[in-house]
Amino acid sequence: MRLLALSAVPLAVLAGYAAIPATSLPAVPVAATFTSARVRVHLVPSATIGTPVGARPVASMLQVRGPMRFGDFVWNDTGGSGDVWIRVDLSRQVVSVFRGVDEIGTAVILFGADGRETPRGSFTVLERDRDHRSSTYDAAMPFMLRLTADGVAIHASDVRAGYATHGCIGVPPGFASRLFDVARRGSAVFIV
Repeated sequence: MRLLALSAVPLAVLAGYAAIPATSLPAVPVAATFTSARVRVHLVPSATIGTPVGARPVASMLQVRGPMRFGDFVWNDTGGSGDVWIRVDLSRQVVSVFRGVDEIGTAVILFGADGRETPRGSFTVLERDRDHRSSTYDAAMPFMLRLTADGVAIHASDVRAGYATHGCIGVPPGFASRLFDVARRGSAVFIV
């Protein structure tokens, strides 16, 4: 049985889910996800989005029509209000972009291979560069959002099965362009 906070979730989509107190949730950025015909909800610990203890549901009105494959993304930033923040789930190989509590984009990602793992933790966007080129790997990194001083970034990549990065988060070029347009220096990024 999956666990889920009840506030902001239509009762019609709650079959098979149990409510738990927010204080029972782990204090690390993990999420439970469920999908109905109309809405996908991620349950994210509130510490990742600025409230004190517990968890806060965030909603998605994205039309994700089945399993996503390498190179796939969905974007709809017509709604929502608040700061943009990003959540990268390495185990699910997906990134989600939120404006306030509304998911406005999601994509399948690439991430670091053995020996060049993508770091987990809380980061902020330190630098933005539309046409960045890696001086270390002499490689194009379009729509780069730098997360660490040593060069880990989110950037456009050829997202295909069997590919990996040197620790960065690679996203499809169309998604990278849209993300670059909404993310700012200081935007929060959580890699789990």
